[in-house]
Amino acid sequence: MNEIRKELEQDKAALIALRRDFHRHPELSLQEFRTAQRIEEELDRLDIPHTRVGETGVLGTLRGTGSGDGVMVLRADMDALPIQEANSVDYCSQTPGVMHACGHDANVTCLLGAAKVLARRRDRFGGEVRLVFQPAEEIGQGAKAFVDAGVLDGATRVFGLHAAPELPSGSVGLKPGVNNAAVDHFWITVQGKSTHVCSPQLGIDALYIASQIVVALQALVTRRTAPIEPVILGVGTLHAGTTYNALAESAELEGTTRTVSRQTREQLRAQVEQTAESIAGIYGGTAAVRWTDCASSLVNDPQACQEAAAVVDQIFGPGRVTPNRKLSLGGDNFAEYLLHTTGCYAFLGTGNPDLPNTQNPVHSVNFDIDEDTLVLGAGLYAGYTLSVLGT
Repeated sequence: MNEIRKELEQDKAALIALRRDFHRHPELSLQEFRTAQRIEEELDRLDIPHTRVGETGVLGTLRGTGSGDGVMVLRADMDALPIQEANSVDYCSQTPGVMHACGHDANVTCLLGAAKVLARRRDRFGGEVRLVFQPAEEIGQGAKAFVDAGVLDGATRVFGLHAAPELPSGSVGLKPGVNNAAVDHFWITVQGKSTHVCSPQLGIDALYIASQIVVALQALVTRRTAPIEPVILGVGTLHAGTTYNALAESAELEGTTRTVSRQTREQLRAQVEQTAESIAGIYGGTAAVRWTDCASSLVNDPQACQEAAAVVDQIFGPGRVTPNRKLSLGGDNFAEYLLHTTGCYAFLGTGNPDLPNTQNPVHSVNFDIDEDTLVLGAGLYAGYTLSVLGT
C-alpha cells in the first residue's frame, strides 16, 4: 500500500485547499447546505453516485469491480459550531459567529481524499463502499437518519476518524474499548406561584426550588456514584423570574450528563428525575424533566482496532499508533453506528508545537490543525477499506 501514501503526498496541496474552502464557509448543524453541495460536486468529479439523507446528509456509494464482496461504511461529520473564530489566517471563517472549531472540515476532507484514492482503484476491491457525510453531530443528531435509512445494513465494518489536537500530528489514536462517554441533555422545568417578595408565604418560589435542585444534583455524583467511575453531571443554564421584587413563577434548568456504563446512565437519569420532583414537592412546586439522547458511549471493537493499526503501519510505517489514548467524557454519535456494526473510531493527531494554535483544544476560538495530517487521515480511510474489501 505504499503507493497510497505517495499518491496522497502528491495530492496534499489539493487536500489543503479543499479543507480551507470548508473552513472558510462553516455551517451550523442541520444548515450544512453549501457543505453538502461541495461534497456532491467532488463526488461527481469522481463519478461516485450519491443521494441525500435528510436535507443535508450525503451518502456516496462506490462499487468495486474486482472480485470479492462486503460493505465498508466510512463516516465523516460535517457541521460547525456557533463560535466566533479568533485566528488570523487567510482561510479564517467568513461566516460571523460560526467556526469549524472541532475539525469537521478536516474529517470531510480526509474522506473525500480517500474517495479519490478508492475511485482510482475500483478494480482492486469487490463489494461497495458507503461514504457517509453526516450533519448535526454537534447537537447529537444526524447519525440516526443514516441508521434508519439502512446504511449500516449488511456492513462488514464501519470506520470513522476525528481530529485530535492532544495527539502529535502524524499519529493516530486507536484505543480498544470505551473511548467516549454517553451524552444526555436534560431540561428541568419548575412550576411555582408568583407573589410579592414581602409575602413569600403566599407564593411558591420557583427560583429558590431550582437553586436547591442545582446543588442537590451534584450530590448524585459525589454521593450516589462510585468514585472510581467516570461520571459528569453539569447544569449550564438557569432562567427564572421577571423582576427583582417578586417570587419567580417558573424556572428552567438545562444541563448534561456524561456516563460510561449503560447501568449508570439509566440509574443517573432516574435519580435526576427523583431529585427534581422531590425537592420541588418539598417547597410546594412541581418539576418535570425532559431528556434528549445525544450519543451512546463509544466502544471500539478490539479486532477492528488491530486491523486499522496494521494499515497505519503498512502505509506510514510503525510507531504512529497510540493504543492507550485517555478516555474522553466528550461524546460523539459515531457510537450509534458501532451499536449496529463492528468497527472502530480513530483519533487523528493534529497538534504540532511548531504551528501556532494546532495544540489548542477543540471548541476553542483559536482551534486549528496541522494540515500535513490530512494525508494520514485520507490514507487510513482508503487503506483500511482496501484491507477489508480488497482482493
